[in-house]
Amino acid sequence: MAAYRPGPNLTRAPPSSEMLHYINLQPGDPAPWFHQRSISNPRYVFDTVGGRYIVLGFYGSAGTPRNAAALARIHQRRDLFDDLHASFFGVSLDPQDERAGRVADRYPGCRYFWDFDGKVSRLYGALPREDDTATAMAREAPLRQPLRPFWIVLDPTLRVLAILPFRDDGQDLDALFTLLANLPPPARFAGVELQAPVILLPNVFEPALCTRLTQLYQAAGGSESGFMREVAGKTVAVHDQSHKRRRDVMIEDPDLIAELQLRVKRRINPELLKIHQFAATRMERHLVACYAAEETGHFRPHRDNTTAGTAHRRFAVSINLNADFDGGTINFPEYGPRDFKPPVGGAVVFSCSLLHQVTPVTRGRRYAYLPFLYDEAAARQREANNHKLGDGLTAYKAAPGG
Repeated sequence: MAAYRPGPNLTRAPPSSEMLHYINLQPGDPAPWFHQRSISNPRYVFDTVGGRYIVLGFYGSAGTPRNAAALARIHQRRDLFDDLHASFFGVSLDPQDERAGRVADRYPGCRYFWDFDGKVSRLYGALPREDDTATAMAREAPLRQPLRPFWIVLDPTLRVLAILPFRDDGQDLDALFTLLANLPPPARFAGVELQAPVILLPNVFEPALCTRLTQLYQAAGGSESGFMREVAGKTVAVHDQSHKRRRDVMIEDPDLIAELQLRVKRRINPELLKIHQFAATRMERHLVACYAAEETGHFRPHRDNTTAGTAHRRFAVSINLNADFDGGTINFPEYGPRDFKPPVGGAVVFSCSLLHQVTPVTRGRRYAYLPFLYDEAAARQREANNHKLGDGLTAYKAAPGG
């Protein structure tokens, strides 16, 4: 790790007797993921913002004329920061920015993180590393630590594209705006239109089986479906209809479950082995899900393995059971706007690490079968994480063949 040596464009510098160490991200590096409080969200999940260019501004405090003027220039460029081409996130270290209302979210395009513990700034190298024992400054309030202010530009897959240190003459923002204006559309950021790394398989379920599963749902009626979140070190189930609106029916019939498992084993597993060299041996949950137009059924961008209770999930399977609906498509924002709607009985299979969403259903109802696949090593991981499950979640036992 290179030692920090102050340059002419930086607004603060460490004492001359100290040599501090900073994380030094470079173009091509994956940007660190984090959760942090923002103006609008007590726990903003940063890795869900993929699919557009992202600018993070590590400015420290909006209480200086230079920084206030820089942020005002950012706010004026709504042609660039529109949440389609690009989004801006300011990173504040100064609690007075919040108390005095110095900055505010501006939709679309501009948002702010309250990084008063310095977590995000350390991850990106704007503040000294937390484990730097060369100075007591690492234990001081983040605003009192020597800041390296800069703008960092990320591509739609959240990899570093450029880093521009602050300059007192404002040329850093001139360069930033020029860069953003000349970038290709997000869907072609790599120079060509990308295909999300997913498997699309028709004919996994035959039509009669799809009808049977749909009728099972209609006879039972569905229950509101939540999602998993990490809270105080525990995986808990939460409900937020603005994030997800879906109803599920669990499949309990062991004979029907065996039929479903057989089709996945014969028609999906060989493709997983061929394409990803992954041998799936286990399945999690058997359910029929319904996204209904009357409820604007949807699931906003998310990943399926980001909690201790879901970390074992390797691949997600989404099998459509009907076709008489509009909307309800699956897309993968990091890899462009292309929507996937498999035919009746067809599956989309994808890594649980991929950012994905289900668009709102605008007509009818979308019925789908939605299991997760994993292997023996992941089963041991799942069992080992039982102590991290919150109330109401069932502990898992990796029984042979389970």
